[in-house]
Amino acid sequence: MNAPPPLPTGAARWVLGARVRTLPAAVAPVLVGTAAAASTTLGGLKGLEVWKFLCALGVAVFVQIATNFANDYSDGKRGTDDPAQRVGPPRLVGNGIATASEVKRAMLISFGLTALCGLPLVIFVSPWLLLVGVAAMAAGWFYTGGSRPYGYAGFGEVFVFVFFGLVATVGSCWVQTEQVSLFVVGAGAAMGFLATALLVVNNLRDIPGDTEAGKRTLAVRLGDRNTRILYVALLVAPMLLVPFIAGGSGRLLAATALLAVVPARRPVVAVLGGAKGRDLFPVLAHTGQVQLMFGSFMAVGLFLSA
Repeated sequence: MNAPPPLPTGAARWVLGARVRTLPAAVAPVLVGTAAAASTTLGGLKGLEVWKFLCALGVAVFVQIATNFANDYSDGKRGTDDPAQRVGPPRLVGNGIATASEVKRAMLISFGLTALCGLPLVIFVSPWLLLVGVAAMAAGWFYTGGSRPYGYAGFGEVFVFVFFGLVATVGSCWVQTEQVSLFVVGAGAAMGFLATALLVVNNLRDIPGDTEAGKRTLAVRLGDRNTRILYVALLVAPMLLVPFIAGGSGRLLAATALLAVVPARRPVVAVLGGAKGRDLFPVLAHTGQVQLMFGSFMAVGLFLSA
């Protein structure tokens, strides 16, 4: 049997804790929402204000990193990241790579950077965005933090769909235009489905360990077979929304997002084929690639169609 790879040290451990491979879930909806806001009347950037895009992107990325550190901290403190039970990648606290206080500090810094990126939008766009930001950060903490974490009760997928789908996409459009169109909501739902698929396949992999640790995730509640069906449905649903998103006048190029069907085949076949444990690692990576490809093609298509 091959020995496990050495645990990271130095800066590499914080890259691990930030779960950089999951960040397409934060980037893609901001790209789509910003592209949806593009105007045809104001030259090369089509009316987009770059600083608003950068602020929205910073909020999305840092709130996800903060949530990842919060998850690591809370699970580590509760002892639910026991390396003997986990199949997934090592965790900072659970594997003793960093102390709980160090991870908590990283979490607070990341939440602080989230607030710093959002502050210009609150000041110069709308003070109501403060409520959105506070809600996003609170949801990130209470996912696995607090006395009754909703992630342990099977509601984590709702958080991901709402904040990394609807809020990130629609919000990125709204800060540019201060308007919301139905097709943007559809785009937000599509991005939310794909982001949720990432969490579902992650929780599918962790069903045995989560069951042992008492984490009642949605995957644990649904069981192995139904979770696999849900995963496939979450990859199919965005493709079904493409005609609605691209069907309006001047948005036809957004239909190029359907090209993401091609790389989606591999993870779907693996999940329906019964892949378990470490065999689901590539599925998680491929799901992220599908999300990034879908979002990138849709963003470029919307931008060029505007």
